[in-house]
Amino acid sequence: MAQVTLLDSRSDVKVLDCTIRDGGLINSHLFDDEVVRGVYHACVEGGVDYMEVGYKGDKKIFARNKFGDWKFSDEDSIRRIVGDNPTDLKLSVMADAEKTDYRTDILPREQSVIDLIRVATYIHQIPTAINMIKDAKDKGYEVCVNLMAISIVKDKELLEALEIFSQSEAETIVIVDSFGTLMGEHIRDLAKKYLKAARATGKEVGFHGHNNLQLGFSNTLEAMFAGVTRLDATIFGMGRGAGNCPLELLISFIKNPKYQLRPILKCIEDHFLKLRTEMEWGYMIPYLVTAHLNRHPSAAIEWLDSPERDQFVKFYDKLNEA
Repeated sequence: MAQVTLLDSRSDVKVLDCTIRDGGLINSHLFDDEVVRGVYHACVEGGVDYMEVGYKGDKKIFARNKFGDWKFSDEDSIRRIVGDNPTDLKLSVMADAEKTDYRTDILPREQSVIDLIRVATYIHQIPTAINMIKDAKDKGYEVCVNLMAISIVKDKELLEALEIFSQSEAETIVIVDSFGTLMGEHIRDLAKKYLKAARATGKEVGFHGHNNLQLGFSNTLEAMFAGVTRLDATIFGMGRGAGNCPLELLISFIKNPKYQLRPILKCIEDHFLKLRTEMEWGYMIPYLVTAHLNRHPSAAIEWLDSPERDQFVKFYDKLNEA
């Protein structure tokens, strides 16, 4: 397939904002309603296609008094922000395999303001993920599946997983750079594999990147140029650890007139400049180290919470010894 160069010809591209969901991993999902409402209105006014409000966390696993509303994304909490959502913006939640009481906590679509269920799974959890996909589809939702930590998945296992997902009821299969370790050539190779599997059964492919190597934005563009049509981003790049592809960068680059930059900038000015003084996210050396070594960023998150946070060589040596 010829490489796409006319960005405004990509009318098939849709953008999903996951600021509150991925950003909630920084602050235990304890966002004030004012911030969540600000993101919602920015997405509506900015022409963003989807907003992911949080997780569907199992209350038997996650203590309700330790996490904010967006760890659980109950219907009442979402409606407190969006009402009946009388807009073109679609709402999404993420359901982690083995961490979501999906049969109980995901209501039938006609009882919910949610439009899309995104099932997140590691390679060993695929049987559970398939059951979750079917459950969400039977309940009337759009469904996609995010296969996490693919940088440590063997090629044979990945191809087997893609074959399974291509036969599932999920409409979209998402490439997820969980460790923020992938580079352009990896994205192009993965996109080719995902698109081959997805197109065989009429599915879309998405991309969700992290910014450990400061490649969150460029890798998202690599995925788009390769034919990926569902792109994740976050306002001001807010997200777990090194953060994500910044929404304001992505929509300004795509130059599709349906996307408006001004509301996103206003949201940053009104809410995220203050948040940036209260919590930390974005590129930092420990996140570089974990990505360089193809490790989960949890080690860097823990190190940055310690008194030794600026001892980068010690952190590097410690991970190399592990």
